[in-house]
Amino acid sequence: MKSVSIADLMAQSGVAFGTSGARGLVSAMTDRVCFAYTAAFLQHLSAIGQFKHGTHVAIAGDLRPSSPRIMAACAAAVRHMGGAVDHCGFVPSPAVAAYGFAQGILSLMVTGSHIPDDRNGIKFNRTDGEVLKVDELAIRAQSVMLPDLFDGAGMLKDPAPAEPLVDVATAYIARYVEFFGPHALSGMTLGIYEHSAVGRDILVALVEALAGEAVSLGRSEKFIPVDTEAVRPEDQALARQWAAEFGLDAILSTDGDSDRPLLADEAGLWMRGDVLGILCARAMVIDAIATPVSCNSAVELSGLFAAVRRTRIGSPFVIEAMNGLVAEGRASVCGYEANGGFLLATPVAVEGRTLGALPTRDAVLPILSVLVDARRRGVTLSALQAQLPERYTFSERLQDYPTAQSQALIAHLEQGDEAAILARLTNMFGRLAGKADGIDRTDGLRIHFAGGDIIHLRPSGNAPELRCYTESDSPERAAALNGEALALVRDYSVPA
Repeated sequence: MKSVSIADLMAQSGVAFGTSGARGLVSAMTDRVCFAYTAAFLQHLSAIGQFKHGTHVAIAGDLRPSSPRIMAACAAAVRHMGGAVDHCGFVPSPAVAAYGFAQGILSLMVTGSHIPDDRNGIKFNRTDGEVLKVDELAIRAQSVMLPDLFDGAGMLKDPAPAEPLVDVATAYIARYVEFFGPHALSGMTLGIYEHSAVGRDILVALVEALAGEAVSLGRSEKFIPVDTEAVRPEDQALARQWAAEFGLDAILSTDGDSDRPLLADEAGLWMRGDVLGILCARAMVIDAIATPVSCNSAVELSGLFAAVRRTRIGSPFVIEAMNGLVAEGRASVCGYEANGGFLLATPVAVEGRTLGALPTRDAVLPILSVLVDARRRGVTLSALQAQLPERYTFSERLQDYPTAQSQALIAHLEQGDEAAILARLTNMFGRLAGKADGIDRTDGLRIHFAGGDIIHLRPSGNAPELRCYTESDSPERAAALNGEALALVRDYSVPA
């Protein structure tokens, strides 16, 4: 047995906590590293009374090639710490989380979400919700005892076979069929862009269970990094092609671990996640919303909600704000992100049916609620979107842009007092958007311009990327502004 500091291990391996759990290169996520992180998670949760000897821990994973190995390493850590493993197989992140919450047990999901499969990650859940930033700090502060189970490369010398499969998919499907009703999608023809999403079969099953016609599209046995905030050009073209070819009412999809939705309208145009969030909250008759600063300002302009709280980007921050709204006594509370992931903090009742809370990122609820609402109103998805104020967002990123470079850029742009900062931003972006007249430092640097445009720069929390979010009064303008801003940033040299 050897004592290992998690903080030291994070520094050595480069596998660190970002906005959605611990992530890193697969080559760095050795069995030893994954075992240690899981042991530290359990050790921390033991200290606050959520884990003890004999407690069950649910484990699931996405369809990346590395996920089964990492799941086995996490399971070995659970057994070593005296727990029992509920092996949930390959199911969506919200499905294993919902199972854990219902059982009152911890859960974890092996997933890198939307990033390429040379990377992976582990997302940890408490018995009552996702781990928060305070939990992450406590996990980093742990030192754990590692047994002599690993070879010189940090891999398990004798991996144990997985426990018998625990079915969590059936209850996850039933949650939505019972709430929406068995005829909720009757008469709708819906394409399912399956690609390599772990929830692809569940989406087909849900559409059929709700009496819709499901058309399976684009299934892949090779992992495809579908990012719901930055939809690839080839996926945009495929959706338009499929919508025309099959006469679809909509196209449904998700990211790799199926906690972030993608929904395209009848023309095959993918809806923005922050618009989907507003429409879902309206359909679910939500009172109060927590949402990151990067999301569409139509949520305030619509006047549909009694309270809107803006947060940093990442579900832990959204959850903290949701908890605050619940503590205020708000009747119904949700959160959503620009990636479309929807979090339900309280039960909601619609037309005599009640849906229980699920305070973790979910893809199914926003997809189904918006489809059902469009059908109930007798309008297309594009017409449903047109009912909101005309504000449009777009996001893209510079890939292979080192985090240190992103941070240096932001630090340079933020030098001096506010007048100096605004002058520098006007000098840099003025030919694109005019005079900069306001900044928001909630997360990254969000720049407001006198003409109504917004440019928001933010280093990624889990990959060598610089994110850019833009907002304007037309989708074309938001997209063009984004491309121009990224091109300018890419060619910009921070003064020494």
